[in-house]
Amino acid sequence: MPLSENAFHYRLKAAVHDLITYCGGIEQAGSIAGYGKSTVHRWQDREGTDMPPLLAVVALERHCGRAFVSEVMAGVTGRELSEPVAHLSTQSDILVAHAHVRVSEASLGLAVAEAVADGVVTPAEVAHIDREAALLDRANGDLRAKIASIRARGGEASSLRVMGGAG
Repeated sequence: MPLSENAFHYRLKAAVHDLITYCGGIEQAGSIAGYGKSTVHRWQDREGTDMPPLLAVVALERHCGRAFVSEVMAGVTGRELSEPVAHLSTQSDILVAHAHVRVSEASLGLAVAEAVADGVVTPAEVAHIDREAALLDRANGDLRAKIASIRARGGEASSLRVMGGAG
């Protein structure tokens, strides 16, 4: 099977695309990794075969604090990455993280509905669905990290109160 037909290849290319985007785009990622715009553009091309060198991936993931490519690499061998030690979260962090999950769920649902509406799902629509699914995965991961942080501290008191209630 040619490399371009390999599902792992597409998943890896999607992760590279997300990493470059999260780092601020082609120019910013090139500056961080020490490569030119045309080289980084080839890495980001979902249909191409060019991949960034491992040291460039490490530099980009370190810069943005996200392990997009490393997660895919671990997943192909049935492994998972552990979350870094979470910084102390606040109640607003968990509420914001939950809101991001809900927005990502809606965006994924919309992408799927739009793709199947005409009865034909194109490669471009599949790529869009995959991007939305990746965003949902990340949103869920962020929420779970915040929950784990609160759990590790033995919970925390809530300062949220119901306003305008009877009594």
